Amino acid sequence: MVERNPILDTFTHALLIISLIALLIPFWIVFVAASHDFHTVNQVPMPLWPGSHFFENISTAWVQGNFSRVMLNSMIVAVGVTGGKILIASLSAFSIVYFNYRLRTLMFWLIFITLMLPLEVRIVPTYAVAADVLRPYREILNLFGLSIGLPEWNMLNSYSGLILPLIATATGTFLYRQFFLTVPDELTEAAKMDGSGPIRFFLEVLLPLSKTNMAALATIMFVWSWNQYLWPLLIITDQAHYATATMQLQKVVPGPVFGDPPIWNIAMASNLIVLTPPVLVTILLQRWFVRGLISTDK
Repeated sequence: MVERNPILDTFTHALLIISLIALLIPFWIVFVAASHDFHTVNQVPMPLWPGSHFFENISTAWVQGNFSRVMLNSMIVAVGVTGGKILIASLSAFSIVYFNYRLRTLMFWLIFITLMLPLEVRIVPTYAVAADVLRPYREILNLFGLSIGLPEWNMLNSYSGLILPLIATATGTFLYRQFFLTVPDELTEAAKMDGSGPIRFFLEVLLPLSKTNMAALATIMFVWSWNQYLWPLLIITDQAHYATATMQLQKVVPGPVFGDPPIWNIAMASNLIVLTPPVLVTILLQRWFVRGLISTDK
């Protein structure tokens, strides 16, 4: 039972309001800067009330940053990574929970400890694999004296290179595993009595039940993959065709002539453009996101 205390309630609400204001202040400054002209935004101090150049700056930023192309690239990458993570996480958790084979617990913990290895730590070997995917297999075959000529598969400057190395997720596997452990054994037995095989049980029973988990994972992973900067910057040299929105931001900050001051109003407008898709996804999936993380009536 949760006891209601007027003093604690007042303190909690005051803390939430202060935290919300602290969170929104940077967004407000970005919005205000994107609504002024170049001279106004460089004043000290900068006005803290919106100006009248917002749509003009947004239009200029859209054209100058070629966002019609890079936003499409980012959307393809974000949707591909999100879908891949959900698929891989659900299948791996399904295997760990519902199949009784040796070392499955060890396999789970090997997956789980990769949470301590962020992309920045493993980026060099990941790049080496992306540059020649089949090279490790050729090396293994050479050790056994097998001269099977495997072709080179280079994923640099491609959507596959942007997506495939990022789809493994320990967080998603852990989230799905914890949910699958809450599914009653009676439901599994009933599915077996109805003649459901493993794939049918997974597709028709587990996935519909885990839609809140799926929404929570999709929200987290979409925002994470949309904001990726280091990996695309490393493997993409053909930025005219495969640059992402976060990569494009670096091109709209400098002035048109080397040595000119940064055009901050256009840069802030570009930031608002790049921020819009993840914010919309978070708002649209907010209810499912919260239910997927805290719901107990699964």
